[in-house]
Amino acid sequence: MITIATSHGDIVVELFEEAAPISCENFRRYAAEGFYADTVFHRVIPNFMIQCGGMTADLARKETRPPIKNEAANGEKNLRGTLAMARTGEVDSATSQFFINLRDNAFLDHGGRDYGYAVFGRVTDGMDVVDRIAAVPTGNSGGHQDVPTEPVTIVEVRLDA
Repeated sequence: MITIATSHGDIVVELFEEAAPISCENFRRYAAEGFYADTVFHRVIPNFMIQCGGMTADLARKETRPPIKNEAANGEKNLRGTLAMARTGEVDSATSQFFINLRDNAFLDHGGRDYGYAVFGRVTDGMDVVDRIAAVPTGNSGGHQDVPTEPVTIVEVRLDA
């Protein structure tokens, strides 16, 4: 299990190691290096998803490792409470950023509108925290939309035994 300690509480996550080994190893490596500490949820869209894992409170992008292969064809679905790798329009562009689905988002699945977004885990405890984050006021900041008006921070990501 993984614990994502945030300024709004803890989110406990189970990783789908068999279905998404590349994404899980990538996430674990960033977590073990302490990369996620002091990053923020920089994109919060109620009834859709909350995104984090790559920006500081001033919306500066953190330096990442090279992108990984997209594992969206692994059979996992973008259901409420699942974690998926964020990416650009390029299929194999995911690095450190991920999002938590607030509802079932079938259009993000493999073969929907495009290759899809690789689901690599699910929240097992702390969906109340996820929902609290989803309810924070947002606005535009530094050329970004849907940014919490008060930073919602990842304090640390703990790799629990």
